[in-house]
Amino acid sequence: MSSEITLKQRVLDTFARRNSDKIVFSPRLYYWYFCNNVFLKHFKHRKSLIPPKYLGKSQIKIYDYLEASPRYSEETLNIPLIEAKINPEVDIKIQKKPGSKNGEIITIYNTPIGTLKQIERIGGGLGGHLTEYPIKIVEDLKIMKLILENTEVLFLKDNYEKAERITGNRGVVSTYLLKSPYQKIITEYMGFNRTILYLKRYPNQIENFLKFLEEWDNQMYDQIAKSALEIINFGENIDANLSPPPYFEKYLIPYYKKRVNQLHKAGKYCHIHMDGSLKDLLPYLAELPFDGLEALTAKPQGDVTLEEIKESIEDKILLDGIPSILFLQEYSNKYVREYTQKVLELFSPNLILGVSDELSPNGDIKKIEMIAEMIKEFEV
Repeated sequence: MSSEITLKQRVLDTFARRNSDKIVFSPRLYYWYFCNNVFLKHFKHRKSLIPPKYLGKSQIKIYDYLEASPRYSEETLNIPLIEAKINPEVDIKIQKKPGSKNGEIITIYNTPIGTLKQIERIGGGLGGHLTEYPIKIVEDLKIMKLILENTEVLFLKDNYEKAERITGNRGVVSTYLLKSPYQKIITEYMGFNRTILYLKRYPNQIENFLKFLEEWDNQMYDQIAKSALEIINFGENIDANLSPPPYFEKYLIPYYKKRVNQLHKAGKYCHIHMDGSLKDLLPYLAELPFDGLEALTAKPQGDVTLEEIKESIEDKILLDGIPSILFLQEYSNKYVREYTQKVLELFSPNLILGVSDELSPNGDIKKIEMIAEMIKEFEV
């Protein structure tokens, strides 16, 4: 980098509310990169959208070209910083096999007290979603509890140090934490409908399980608090449809206050990923304990305007700001330029500019290049 002030320092200055000379551009490119550079190699009839100048280049080299900052080592370097590991000495067996439909993966957990089964559908070669959740009846809570009691969450210090060496001054090596208890049972264990139904039908059992999950999280937060991490993301993927106000108030806000307070005392900065419908949660954003809010998605993709977001978050840091839908062909360069300028003017200097929440496989990387040039000209 030609500038004496590094991207890493600019990111830290933004969170510390120190004057910075430039806004940091930190678009998450892994989804676009992985799909075009890896997945499509197996589908020769489909054209990769990676320009020739990027072919064969690592993600980190593409960030260098853009003079942009990588955010998560899991994505940019394929170096995870957190691992959940089941004790191999316990009689818990995990079996994975393909399902009957294309892209299905069936996972079966065999334990001394019972069996759990889940089905995940993989889409586009990247990630997936559960089509069958492991907890189906209230008795399954005991089986999941047994599995978790014998599961250790580890902070991978050696991986962190490796990521630090590779990343250097390009950015701050960061990670996203496992989901909060409420978000975990909705997205990983039971699904939304069953969770809400069981909170009404079996309130004591579900509340006790949520308390267990909160205590189980202690091991992760204790290690993170002691780690060298400086900025930490709560990878919650909040959506008001799944976490409506009554549940957001009861199960999420108190948990966030407890955990952010713990990490603040350890000298960490914290932000949360919120990428779904936000309209009903706008009144809560200013009171959330986080230093920043990641991925808040405005219209035309989300259900709120940029102005509503700005009014609601007050002086909190916004990470991202440009909806990923704008990188599709339907939106002109002129529109994207004007939208980006509006984001810069509304949220600067409390802004880490990026895509809300990542560039899609069919997104136009040339628009990313255009925004990278805009940042060079923008005066904070």
